[in-house]
Order: sequence, then C-alpha cells, then structure tokens
Amino acid sequence: MGDTGTSWGGYPRASQRVSILNDRDAPLPPFEGRALPYGNGRSYGDSCLNDGGTLLHAAGLDRYIRFDEATGVLECEAGLSLAEIVAGMLPRGWFLPVTPGTQHVTVGGAIANDVHGKNHHHHGSFGEHVLELELLRSDGSRRVCGPGQEPEWFAATLGGLGLTGVVTRARLQLRRVPGPWVQATTRRFADLGEFFALSEATSADEYSVAWVDCLASGKQLGRGVFTHANHVAATATARPARPRLAFPFTPPFSLVNPLSLRLFNQLYYRRSPAVPRTSVGHFAPFFYPLDAIGHWNRMYGPRGLLQYQCVVPPEVAAPAISEILQRIASHGSGSFLAVLKKFGSRRSAGMLSFPRPGTTLALDFPNRGATTLRLLDELDRVVMQARGAVYPAKDARMSAAMFAVSFPRLPEFLPYVDPRFSSGLWRRVMVSG
Repeated sequence: MGDTGTSWGGYPRASQRVSILNDRDAPLPPFEGRALPYGNGRSYGDSCLNDGGTLLHAAGLDRYIRFDEATGVLECEAGLSLAEIVAGMLPRGWFLPVTPGTQHVTVGGAIANDVHGKNHHHHGSFGEHVLELELLRSDGSRRVCGPGQEPEWFAATLGGLGLTGVVTRARLQLRRVPGPWVQATTRRFADLGEFFALSEATSADEYSVAWVDCLASGKQLGRGVFTHANHVAATATARPARPRLAFPFTPPFSLVNPLSLRLFNQLYYRRSPAVPRTSVGHFAPFFYPLDAIGHWNRMYGPRGLLQYQCVVPPEVAAPAISEILQRIASHGSGSFLAVLKKFGSRRSAGMLSFPRPGTTLALDFPNRGATTLRLLDELDRVVMQARGAVYPAKDARMSAAMFAVSFPRLPEFLPYVDPRFSSGLWRRVMVSG
C-alpha cells in the first residue's frame, strides 16, 4: 500500500510504499525500489523515511519468544515495543537496562539507533545488552550475530540505521529492579560550570539528566535544573503515575515561539527548588515525561519541528556547549525540551553508534524554514570543530561532511550495507562534496 508520511518531527515529508511483516521466518515480501525496515517511526528526521521506496513495517513482528525468569534473558521479535516489554516484565521484577526518553520505540529501532538513556555512565547504550540478533538480508540470507558470533556484522547492525538488513528477533539481557519506583533528587543550577560540578558529584547515582534554559545568556548562560535518581522499593509517600493527556489537534501555527519559550523557561527555572529536593515516584514520569502527552509533537504546528542532538568530547565539552548555547540564545529560537547530560567512558561496539564519552545536548526547534536550518548549520560548525557528532535518529538536514566527522568508522561500515536498502538520510549523507 502507499503512504505519504513524516517521521515524529513532521519534517520532511515522504511518499513510499509500505509492506507489513508478519512472519519472522518468512522471506521478505517482494518490493519495488530500495527498502528500509520501519518500526514505530519515532525517529525525528528522515532516517526512518524512504521517499520513492518501500518501508518494511515490522508491526506484525511483535511477539515474545521466550523469557528466562531466573536470568532475565528475553528473546522477542524486533517489532515489539519497549512499552510492551516494560508492561510485561516490570511486574515480574525486570526492567530495561537502558531506555531512551520514550518507550514507544521498537526493539529493532532501539538496535538500529543504538539508543541511550540517562544512565550511560553506568550501563552504556542499548546495544551493550543485546546478546544476539537475527538479520534477514534482501537476498534471503540470514545471519545470527552478537558480541561473540559474527561480531563484525553485529557491530555494523548496532547503530546501523536499518541499512544492513531487517532485524527479525533479538535476545536481550534485562536487569533486576525492586519495583516501579524511582527516588529522584532535583535542584536548579546557576550556570554551565555548576552543571559539570553536579554531574561529577552525583556520578555514583545511576541516572542523571538536566534541563537547560537555552535562552539564558551572560552570567546565567547554561542555567537549568538537574535531577539524579536510582531505583528503590515502594514507600508510603511514593507518588503514583500521572494520568495521560493528549494534544487533540495540530494548530495552524507553532505554539512554540520566543514569547512562550521565555515565559515557560523563566517559570520552570524559578519553580524548581534552589536546594536539593528528594521524592519517590512512579518510573514513568521520570523516564518518559513526554509519553504522558499524546501527540505532543503537534504543538509545533503544521511545519513540524527539527530536533538537534550532538555530543562533544570531554576535553572540549565546556567551551563547545557554551558556544552552542550562546548561538542559540542570540538567535532567540530556543526549545522547551533542552536536555543536557554527560555520557560515561563506555564505548559502543557499533560502527555508527552515536553514544560516546562526552557531553550531549538535545533540543527541539520549531521549523521556521531557512532561518532554522541556518542556525543548525552554525551549530554543526561548532560540533565539527570540536570533533563531535550529530545524532542521525534526530536529524533531518546534516551534511555529508558532518556525518563523516561524526562517524569515523563509516568506511568500515560500508561493505555491510544491504545493496537493496536505503533511506532518506542515507542518500543525503552519502552525497559527495
């Protein structure tokens, strides 16, 4: 069937055919042009789009295969969502060792983007906990690979953007937790230097993340709100999960503008505690705050949003993040959802994996066309000079040059690409010059 659609960011648009995969043991269905595996479409740009080609939608590959209650090893199909894993396994005392900011991604998508969470400094990226996967190629061949079996194919597929074939199933190592509760401590910080000091001081805690006011400037540059947390058993004062809301429609214009941003950022910062405040609450608001608002991306209006996430190395993190924030503040095009955190020293095996030692900043920008694209090009220049990287899962416009700097193992990756697979992002970043 045909489909004209977008990714979660709403930009760009693509017209592609969609073929549903229902049987992991069956060969791939016939397809026209080049194909691309597709999960829940939660990437922000065109890494999950295939204009003029075919999406191989894993909606039908959503089954548990087996689970070892004693060891926490789960084998499942690649179309199963992280939300379904959490719902099924958390009541049994098991949780995801690494989870991104939404649970509405599939296992295959988590592997293809080697997603990360708020605990990279302790548990690395998602791929570190994948014990084995099966890869189905367009020629009908199948490869079972993992860290100890065909590790080169595993390294290419982990973070490989779905370009090495269709992941049909995977074996994952889950982790024991005492229940659905998280103890979190929150406080605001005055500037970027204080963020780095807090990150260091709380490094023993499993999770840490900060919201940063990207419109602040001068002595307040980099101010924000810092949270660190751990899993805990239930307490009498534990707060329940919040009811789910939904954004009912797409407004004719973006609700994210300089006035609303400045008001929100001022209010959010001022209402956050000046001294550490600790509370115990349900895991969902901590791990997945935006999942509580259905279709939150609609607030950016019909032109959608452009998300930008970068990572810069530890030795230049402070000046590079400072310059990025200065450019955003002077541009006046900030973000409600500005997330700042430190990655740990762990390195992923994935040839194109984004997580690496350093500091990462993620922001959402309303799509204002050329004005927004020029700002993101400016940010790219800072990241490139720092020898950092831009995250493909959140990108809709980076250049081939920026991609090559971001992923120096790109030449090593190329021989593993399925010749009949492609994506909008892949065609864009493989243009020479």
